[in-house]
Amino acid sequence: MPLDIMRPFTRAEGKAAGISDRQLRGPDFQPLLGGVYLSSRVRDLSRSRATAAVMVHPRDAVATHFSSARVVGAPVPDHPLEHVTVARAEDRRQRHGIRCHVAALSASDIAVVDGLRISEPHRLFVEMAPLLTLVELVVLGDWLVRHGHLTTTSLVEYCARTTARHAAAAATAASYVRSRVDSPMETRLRMLLVLAGLPEPSVNLRLVLHEGTAKVRLDLSYPTVKVAVEYDGRQHVEVVQQWQGDLDRREELDDGDWRIIVVTSRGIYREPEKTLLRVWRALHKRRFRPLAPPTDGWRVHFGH
Repeated sequence: MPLDIMRPFTRAEGKAAGISDRQLRGPDFQPLLGGVYLSSRVRDLSRSRATAAVMVHPRDAVATHFSSARVVGAPVPDHPLEHVTVARAEDRRQRHGIRCHVAALSASDIAVVDGLRISEPHRLFVEMAPLLTLVELVVLGDWLVRHGHLTTTSLVEYCARTTARHAAAAATAASYVRSRVDSPMETRLRMLLVLAGLPEPSVNLRLVLHEGTAKVRLDLSYPTVKVAVEYDGRQHVEVVQQWQGDLDRREELDDGDWRIIVVTSRGIYREPEKTLLRVWRALHKRRFRPLAPPTDGWRVHFGH
């Protein structure tokens, strides 16, 4: 069978296919990890690097932690290493750019994507608990639920029964995971509100206005007092059609007596306290009960 250079291959496999070391060092190929190569035409390296890391280990090795998350496209912070889990300490390989873990994984702990063995989604969530902050872990959980990899109920139940290390931290984060969340920034905005002690808003509420002629969806909302909290990302102004749709939707909500609070990334990363006060004042003005002023519980999680 001809060598598929669009998939990772070892130097030995390349040599057997007639590819010289000089060619491997040339512009047609790119080195990955531990003597594994790939065609330079491949640009998205998330799966290829994870595959390369697994290839230099025994056949039962599994791409886990950050590597597994990147393979499925989950939103995790940038991280320089590939992670591999092997069953025995003697199976570990010392390679630059690879962090190797030792654990006895069962068949239920493993999923297979395009022939690559990776962490099953529930297992992945627990694996990431010591490597992510609480908010980052909830972002991951929301994404896994939104993309059908698990449910909020199955995640909570898994975290409650697992005996893995850091299960307690995973269980705490799982209790905040919600369904139907459309973006990581919506998760961060919701967590800012909740960690400050404000009432938890409804997620992705669908409304029918104007006697059924207008249908809108709200990122976060308090429907009993008609207060909506919307994340407005940069893409909303870059894509004119999307932006105009958002403006039309907000005008329809205004007509329905909704108070709309628009929050940008600045309001989450640079001015979170201002955002909290804006939401609290809107709820207070609309007589939301019970309602206490924001606490400082959010500060440790948002760097203020």
